[in-house]
Amino acid sequence: MRNKNPNKLTEDIELTPEGVEKNEINWFPGHMARAIREIKEKLKSVDIVLEVRDARVPRGSGNFVLEETLRQKSRLILLNKANLADPKGVHLWTEWFKKNGDSFIFIDCFDKGAMKKMMALARSIVDQKRKESNPDSYTPKSNLKLMIIGLPNTGKSTIINQLANRAAARTADRPGHTQVQQWIVIDKDLELLDTPGVMPPSLESDEHGLWLSAIHAIPDDLVGEEMPAKFLVDYFKERKSKELKERYKLESLDLSTEAIFLHIAKIRGCVKQKGLPDLERVYKLILNDFRKGDLGKCCFGLPPEMK
Repeated sequence: MRNKNPNKLTEDIELTPEGVEKNEINWFPGHMARAIREIKEKLKSVDIVLEVRDARVPRGSGNFVLEETLRQKSRLILLNKANLADPKGVHLWTEWFKKNGDSFIFIDCFDKGAMKKMMALARSIVDQKRKESNPDSYTPKSNLKLMIIGLPNTGKSTIINQLANRAAARTADRPGHTQVQQWIVIDKDLELLDTPGVMPPSLESDEHGLWLSAIHAIPDDLVGEEMPAKFLVDYFKERKSKELKERYKLESLDLSTEAIFLHIAKIRGCVKQKGLPDLERVYKLILNDFRKGDLGKCCFGLPPEMK
């Protein structure tokens, strides 16, 4: 498969028989390098950093470039879209984050109860830090300044809008929509610094790139839809996903991935002239269904010591 945007990726990407591409998938436009510098510069002006990740990729949707810097600041990791994550994977990662000493919470940003719990936890982290720093003169902090960071499309803008109870931040389906920092007043005691979505300059593996392409942290037009769609079908086939089987009316999951693509094209009317299957439409359909949670719950990657 040929890369749709050769100016963004240095080499053409081809699919190996095992379903992992030969060349590295990556996306790091210039504004992200600037955004990382600005995040580091503004850390002193906030009380705590809310780092938004995707609960389906608990570690892989973090940013290792900022990891050391963030550990020097109060930080709460928000593992968003937990409603789409495999509960077994959530349990394993919960234990790992605890052992790692991280402050974290799995949330669905559309759940108001979860959002209240998240804010209470953020305040308690800030208060605990203040208490440890000034045990004799400690008083609870009433006004709070937050910074929100994360990879593109992890839900930062939606979280801001939920906190503000209004459209305070613009949301978009395309990764990289926000490109400048902006302060947002949530209420008289709460301000939040919104930052652009930033990717790490490189990814750990090609599979890591497929995870981030699947959750739409990387724009579809960089990699194309074929590789992530194939990866997802293989992933859910291997796990005997009843949702995959029922969604596309498959008689069996023992079919080849190519046969499943052709079957989907037939039942969904993805057909070009002369009755040829329109596989590009099939790939888009699979990605959209996955992102809505219609193919089943998932959790990409195991905690490091379990690999």
